Amino acid sequence: QVQLVESGGGLVQAGGSLRLSCAASGQTFISYVMGWFRQAPGKVREFVAAISWTGRSTYYADSVKGRFTISRDNAKNTMYLRMNSLKPEDTAVYYCAATMEIVTVTPDEYHYWGQGTQVTVSS
Repeated sequence: QVQLVESGGGLVQAGGSLRLSCAASGQTFISYVMGWFRQAPGKVREFVAAISWTGRSTYYADSVKGRFTISRDNAKNTMYLRMNSLKPEDTAVYYCAATMEIVTVTPDEYHYWGQGTQVTVSS
């Protein structure tokens, strides 16, 4: 089992940047494929980005491609999401998640979730 804690959310103006962190504890972090998801009020949880256990492979939703960068530091048991050129439509609660399956964009295939961190982008 792994425990996940997100941090780094906040209020930012459109065009600004934030970096989210996801700190993991428990079982070996490197064993897990990691992902970021987000959920806006009244909407379903959606895939944002995922990263393989080595960090060599990354995947992004079309809506964030070119603006967001996912990365991980296995020595620090931490995953990151660098978000640039933020837009009001990026406003949501952002969740990190872990799975022992192959890289997937489906929330149901992730076994462990953090509590979420709020990102608000003002226009």
